[in-house]
Amino acid sequence: LKHSWLDLAGNLLASPQHTKASHRPTFGKMVKKARKRENKKLAISQAVKISKRLQTNRDLHDLKAPLPGTSFSHIKNKMKRSQMVQLMKKEQKKQKSKARRAKQEAEARGEKVIRQEPRTVDKMREPDETIVPPEDSEVEDDEALDEFDKYFSGDTPPKILVTTQKHPSSKCFDFLKELVHVLPNTFYYPRKDFPFKKMCEVAAGRGFTDILLFHEKSKVIQGVYICHLPKGPTSYWRLTRLKMGQEIKGGATCNASHNPELILNNFVTRLGRRIGRQLAALFPQKPDFVGRRSVTFHNQRDFVFFRHYRYNFKDDGTKCKLQEIGPRFTLKLRYLQHGTFDSKAGEYEYIWRPDSQTSRKKFFV
Repeated sequence: LKHSWLDLAGNLLASPQHTKASHRPTFGKMVKKARKRENKKLAISQAVKISKRLQTNRDLHDLKAPLPGTSFSHIKNKMKRSQMVQLMKKEQKKQKSKARRAKQEAEARGEKVIRQEPRTVDKMREPDETIVPPEDSEVEDDEALDEFDKYFSGDTPPKILVTTQKHPSSKCFDFLKELVHVLPNTFYYPRKDFPFKKMCEVAAGRGFTDILLFHEKSKVIQGVYICHLPKGPTSYWRLTRLKMGQEIKGGATCNASHNPELILNNFVTRLGRRIGRQLAALFPQKPDFVGRRSVTFHNQRDFVFFRHYRYNFKDDGTKCKLQEIGPRFTLKLRYLQHGTFDSKAGEYEYIWRPDSQTSRKKFFV
């Protein structure tokens, strides 16, 4: 009797009603998602009905739409107040589109139209004494004696070593496969258990001009260390918004046999020109125009946007078509260190801190 009772209890616990892996939770999730979908459709249809009813009532009593800038604080009902605000925004949108169509029609007739210059954060930038004026002889003389003078004089072609953190993920290798085709004369070496400082010394002895180390967290690439050899400098960049070339819709294939053309935009300060020269030192100085391949580093609000394109001119030469090759990502400079990588005794030329950028109109690059 004892054994039979134990067998009966085991059968009951092993039944679908008592197991954790039953189908009830999955079915409940499906029902919950379907109910949310139905509630969303019902809310949208009700909102459309209410807006139509409100518009018909206003048309019936010949009421005009409220003008932009009208205050509705005197309306105590929150729902009615929100409806009036929506009507005001709708009328404002109509006026803007009407004025835009009128300007377009005037331009089509050949009339002169005065367009206002848009106010952006870049154009409202705070004045900075480190902004370099064009053709500054003093800055050009300083740059002629910096660590990148051999590269820009054409004596030393770039030779890049790329590595990762210890135990990288497969996603990091997928990114490196595309990056090797973007940067000419690039070689990958596994990190293993070697310290980064020791790798910089060995790479400098073997004729490498730069070393790039990518690190990741939770299988997501977080940043890159760029160390110029043999005398530095070393910079650390936060890497975000990465999109691989294979994920870009309608992307082109990369022809790695031709050196790309390099475009650097909006590096205007002393710090910007220095890191711009460091980024330029990663690419050969003489591009192959036959490959029609261009690499762009565009600085905007201290964020450096990387893009990789192939361009194609039309037969008449009036227009140019761009086709993105990839990858694309965004860089943010966190610090610039004098010399090669040294986390303990290194001398920093620039360190980004959140409290140093209190104003949205203050930029450093």
